[in-house]
Amino acid sequence: MDLTEKIAYIKGLAEGLALDENKPEVKVLNAIIDLLDDMAYDVQDMQELYDELSEQVDEIDHDLADVENEVYDEDYDDEDDYDDFDDEENPFYEVTCAACGEKIHVSEDVLLEGEINCPNCGELLEFDFSDLFEEDEDCDADCDSCGAKDSCEKKDESEKQNENESEEK
Repeated sequence: MDLTEKIAYIKGLAEGLALDENKPEVKVLNAIIDLLDDMAYDVQDMQELYDELSEQVDEIDHDLADVENEVYDEDYDDEDDYDDFDDEENPFYEVTCAACGEKIHVSEDVLLEGEINCPNCGELLEFDFSDLFEEDEDCDADCDSCGAKDSCEKKDESEKQNENESEEK
């Protein structure tokens, strides 16, 4: 017996008592029964919506499983299996999430962006390469040692002098 059937039964019991509708107690009792009846229909509607939503989520879950099988088709149990990620033009790097311990593979471009959310737990992973890309404050050009060309500490002093003399003229 569901809620609407139980409320209908109680309503029938109350009507069978042949209570005087003019008494305040009977009015309150009838109002409570009407309220319970409305609530039972609302609960029934919510249950139907919940069942429909649950079916949709199950369908999405199955579709996602199909996509995961397509994308992650290979077994990555051995370290050698990660060779698929070796690409000279856009190399991939293995990163371990500090929060969940999941190993993920990210491209160099993603690393240089500075952050990514872990696909397993959603934790924000941040990458700081500022130490690797710091240039000498006095050096602002391009050369083999630091990326600077026209004015570099590594240049030999005579080249610097020649440049200074030509600038003075």
